[in-house]
Order: sequence, then C-alpha cells, then structure tokens
Amino acid sequence: MNGYRQRTENKRKAIQLAALDLFASHGIAKVSLAEIAKKARVSPVTIYNYFGTKDALVKAVMIYFLEEEWRRQIELMQSDLPFHVKVKKLMFDGEEWTGKWNKEILEELLSNDEEWKIMVENVFEDVLPELMRFIETGKNEGYIDHDLSSNTILVYFRLLKEIKLTPIYKEVSTNTRMLEELSKIIFYGLLNYKIEE
Repeated sequence: MNGYRQRTENKRKAIQLAALDLFASHGIAKVSLAEIAKKARVSPVTIYNYFGTKDALVKAVMIYFLEEEWRRQIELMQSDLPFHVKVKKLMFDGEEWTGKWNKEILEELLSNDEEWKIMVENVFEDVLPELMRFIETGKNEGYIDHDLSSNTILVYFRLLKEIKLTPIYKEVSTNTRMLEELSKIIFYGLLNYKIEE
C-alpha cells in the first residue's frame, strides 16, 4: 500500500472509530458530522468526501463494527484453546464491543432495511468458511454430535449471536451467575436426564 492510500485508510478508520464512540455514547441522532470530524481530527469535508452522507457513515461504522467483531472471533476460533473454551468465549466475550451499543443502534442493527441486511449477510458470507471449519473441528474432537448437520449447528450459532444484539442481552451480560447458567444450557441443554422415546 502506497503512502497516500495508507493515509486515506488511516483517516477512514479514525472517522469510523470516532463515530462509533460518539454514537455509542450519545446515540446516532444526537451526533453531528462536525462533532465526528472534531473527534477524528479531520474536516467535515473529509467525512463528506469519504462517506457522502451521515446515513452512509452510520452503515459504514456498523459494517466496521461487525467486521472487527468477526475478525476477533476468527482469531479465537484459530487459537490453541480447547474447543469448549472457544465456544464459551465466542458466546459471552467481547463486551468491549457489544456493550457499547445503545438501544437506538441495536434497533438499527435489527432494522428491516434491505440494504443493511444485504451488507450484514455479505460480512457473514466472508466468515462462513471459517465457521464451518470450526464446526467440523468440534465434531472431529468429539465435542459436537456427529448426527447433527453442520448447517443446523450453524443456524444455532447464528441465533445465539443475534441474541447478543438485543437489549435484553445487555442486562444479562452483567449477571455472572446467569451467564454461567446460559453457558451450561448451551453445552448440556435443559434436561438433566435422558428421556425414553
């Protein structure tokens, strides 16, 4: 990457991080481009040149958030930790990211905006191969039941991850006992004995 492109990327990242911090603290509606520019140490014109509108910047910041979250999780999946420890961390760690988002931003993430849904799906498609490898590793190491299809497990993981983006999870995330109990349910289910069929 040449010097100009590197400076451009650095400015884009500074703008996104500044916007992320301000949106998390004050909500999207209350933050102006001028405030973001001041925090990022760039001019409002620079933000306009890179992103166009505030709405476009909001989407770019959320995509950045999702990409960073997935990057962190891919690093975890590829780590040398035991499989069950990785699953627990994937489900419950990362509050430095998800804990930042207020109700307004969570609603935006869960909105019915088709363009936004497509962008989220594109991010997910990029990490899908790594998730499938992770599931296969769990099966090969005996942690995941071989009778369960990888696609079903993938849907289960996606449901668990989407719960983290809901306001109720923000309340749960500070309750250590509840997190431990949820972890137990994830690994062992609700029943403490085998039902005769």
